[in-house]
Amino acid sequence: MRLKDKVAVVTGAGSGIGKKIAESFLEEGAKVVFSDISDNQETSEENSIYIKCDVSDSEQVSQLIQKTVEKFGKIDVIVNNAGVGALGGILDVTNEGWDKVIGVNLSGTMYGMRETAKEMKKQGINGSIINISSILGKVGFNGALAYCASKGGVVQLTRAGAVDLAQDKIRVNAIAPGFIRTKMTEDVLKDEGFNNLVTSSTLLGHVGEVDDIANAAIYLASDEAKYVTGEVLYVDGGWTAK
Repeated sequence: MRLKDKVAVVTGAGSGIGKKIAESFLEEGAKVVFSDISDNQETSEENSIYIKCDVSDSEQVSQLIQKTVEKFGKIDVIVNNAGVGALGGILDVTNEGWDKVIGVNLSGTMYGMRETAKEMKKQGINGSIINISSILGKVGFNGALAYCASKGGVVQLTRAGAVDLAQDKIRVNAIAPGFIRTKMTEDVLKDEGFNNLVTSSTLLGHVGEVDDIANAAIYLASDEAKYVTGEVLYVDGGWTAK
């Protein structure tokens, strides 16, 4: 078991990529906090709990970390996965849409990094902070201005955080998924034109699965990645190689 005795928090773990990461961490021996904004969720898995949290609220993020420590005694890993999208390019993005995406995707990631790092440093834990960015943090995409900006910001949060925390032996890395098959992408991928765009832009010619991201997260959370920090791991089927 690659994560035996580690305590991990995964935000946005109610569905999709986050849920798969959290479940995979459990299978690898970790004690896991599933966190999401939704009410009335729970986990029946041994060595896991569910904690509701809106990551755009810094106080709720602080409480998430404190409740984790109260339950499991420490925190070794956080995956800042919670994210939202909003349609709109430079000419039609709304203030509301912009603020929501930046608040969750960028500020929420920073809050998770900050509060986790404080606890890791306090306990002297050589922990792992994993942020979920996107290929759209590197390349532009029509009608996704706020999302692209937020995910590009996550890349720089990762690099700057790695520099800040290196002296405390806390590693900070990011995973940048390509298009992954989830409930969130299910409808758009049913559109033949959009699906063709995705597959033709991906060197391997197909959409990714949630397992692909979970496997990357397991590696970065584990001691196998003990010499890896400040990196962005693109799991995108070759989209950004061109």
